[in-house]
Amino acid sequence: MKLFRRAIVLRKTITSAAILIAILSAGVALAESDAHKSFDLLKGMQGEWAGKNQQGQPIQVTFRVTAGGSALMSEIHEHGMDGGPENMITMFHMDGDRLIMTHYCGAGNQPRMKVVAADAKSVSFEFFDGTNIGPGDGHMQQVTFREPDADHHVEEWVFVDHGKEMKDLFTLERVK
Repeated sequence: MKLFRRAIVLRKTITSAAILIAILSAGVALAESDAHKSFDLLKGMQGEWAGKNQQGQPIQVTFRVTAGGSALMSEIHEHGMDGGPENMITMFHMDGDRLIMTHYCGAGNQPRMKVVAADAKSVSFEFFDGTNIGPGDGHMQQVTFREPDADHHVEEWVFVDHGKEMKDLFTLERVK
C-alpha cells in the first residue's frame, strides 16, 4: 500500500512539473514570437523607398535582407549639413529572444538599441549601449518605424546631444 501511495505522489509531482515546464515554455515562445514578428515586419520593408525628411529634403532608404535571412540592413541616403552625401547604415538582428539594432551613424559612433514597444504596424527601439560614445556625446537615442501599409512607412529618429533632443521624421513611399 505504501508503494502505491508513493507512486501516486510521484505521478502527481511529475505531472505538476510537466505543467509548470509547459507554462514557462509558452511564455518564452510568446516572447520569441513577438520579437520575430517585429523582425518580420521590418524584413517586409525590403526594397527601395523615397520620400522627404522633416525639413522637406529628399531622402532615400534601402532595406536588404542579408546573412541568410538572419540580418536586415537599412541604408539611409541623404545629404548632410555640408550638402555632401551622408549615408548611414543600420543593421537589425535577433540576439537570443530579442531584436536589436546597431546604427552606424554619421556622427562617427555606433549606438545599439533594443525593442521597447511593438505592435502589428510599428517597432520602437531605444538606446542601451554603443561604441565611440563618450559622456554627453551626441548619439541616436530612439527610433520608431511605422508601416501604415505595404507601400508607405515613417521613421522617427531621436538624436540626443548633451541632454538636448533633436527629432527627424522621414516619410517614405515604396519605389516601384
